[in-house]
Amino acid sequence: MADIAAHPMAVDSTGIPPVIAPAPVAAPPDLAALAPAAPAEETATETLYIQNLNEKIKLPVLKASLRGLFKSYGEVLDVVAHSNLRMRGQAFVSFESPEIAKKALKEVRGFPLYSRPMQISFAKTRSDAVVQKLDEDGLEAHKARRLEHKKTTRYTNPIKRKYRQKRLAADADGAGAVPTAKRPNVQMPDEYLPPNKILFLQNLPETVTKDQLMGLFSQYPNLHEVRLIPTKKDIAFVEYLDEGSATVAKDALHNYKLDGENKIKITFARK
Repeated sequence: MADIAAHPMAVDSTGIPPVIAPAPVAAPPDLAALAPAAPAEETATETLYIQNLNEKIKLPVLKASLRGLFKSYGEVLDVVAHSNLRMRGQAFVSFESPEIAKKALKEVRGFPLYSRPMQISFAKTRSDAVVQKLDEDGLEAHKARRLEHKKTTRYTNPIKRKYRQKRLAADADGAGAVPTAKRPNVQMPDEYLPPNKILFLQNLPETVTKDQLMGLFSQYPNLHEVRLIPTKKDIAFVEYLDEGSATVAKDALHNYKLDGENKIKITFARK
C-alpha cells in the first residue's frame, strides 16, 4: 500500500484512478491562410488586349479571324492591329460592354489561334470605337486626350526609352565615322523584264540607219515607230502598237546578224 500511496496519481475511495484527459494537441495550421494571395481581379473594360498572336499571319486575315472568333459573344465594335515592330503580335478587340468582354476573356483566354495560345487582358483605356458607340458627343475630346497622352508618354515608355537611347548612342558613335558608299540599286536583268510594246535594241552596227531597221521590223505587223539615239549609235528603240506584236518581232529577230557579224540583242524596254 505504501507503493500505491507513493504513486503521483490520486485515487478516490473506490480505489480507481481518475481518467486523465490527454494534453491538448495544437490545431493544424490554416492552409488557406498560408496560400499565396490571389491576384487582384482586373478591372473589366469594353476592350480586350490580346498578345502572343502569330506574327506570320497577314494582318487582314488575322483581324478577320479575331472578329469571327469573338462575334459569338456580342457585337464586335472594332479590331485594331498594326504591322509596325512595336505592335506585332498584338491586337485590341472592342465590345459594347465590359460584361461581354469579361465573358469573352474568361472563355477564350489561352485559345491557340494559329498555333499560338492567346494571352488576353483588359485594355486600360477605352477605344475610339467604344466611345463613339457609348458617348459619341465626347469622341473628339477623347481623341484629343489620347493624342496628348501619346505625346507626353512618347519617351517615358521603357521600350521607347531604350530604343531612343540606342539610337542616340549609334548617332554619337557614327558622328566621326567615314560615311559608307551608298549601295547601288540592283536592277532586274534585261532578259527578265516584263513584256512591253517597245523593244530595246543593243549591239547594233554603228553604220545602221533608220530605214534599215524599218525594213527589218516592218516584216512583223503593227510596227509603229523606230527611234535611233544620235549620241549612241549602237542602240535603238522599236515600238509596236501592242505587246503581242512586239513579242513576235523580239522572238524572231533576237540575235539576228544585221551586218553578217554582230548579233543584235533585243529585249523589252523598261516601263
